[in-house]
Amino acid sequence: MVQVERTVTVRAPVARVAEYLADFAHTEDWDPGTVTCTRTDAGPITVGAEWHNVSEFRGRRTELDYHLTRRDAGRVTFVGRNKTATSTDDFGLSAGPDGTTVRYRATIVFHGWAKLASPLLKREFERLGDAVAPELTRVLDGLA
Repeated sequence: MVQVERTVTVRAPVARVAEYLADFAHTEDWDPGTVTCTRTDAGPITVGAEWHNVSEFRGRRTELDYHLTRRDAGRVTFVGRNKTATSTDDFGLSAGPDGTTVRYRATIVFHGWAKLASPLLKREFERLGDAVAPELTRVLDGLA
């Protein structure tokens, strides 16, 4: 398992940040690794909504199917799966005097032979987290 966490504070209010983050297609805006992220069902974005994500990591493309598993005022969570891994993207949101603090935690659990690579990939995922934080800040600040 690999877990990466970053915390950012943005000027936008919690409700607006939660609304924006609930549409996982927006990962195209702030995640440098995401190539495309497309909603695969229709209707309101509620728990159970689905997206197909194509990402590039270490020069290789990977595809995961994500579901929104939690959506409330203080938390938005997605779980994506393919044969190699289960990825959980969790956003904890809290209001503060300067806007919203967002705690973003990505957890990747590898399956089968890929488990062996977990320790080796930790550093790469940390670098990706370092690239995500300023982009997420930029995009969410734009919502203010």
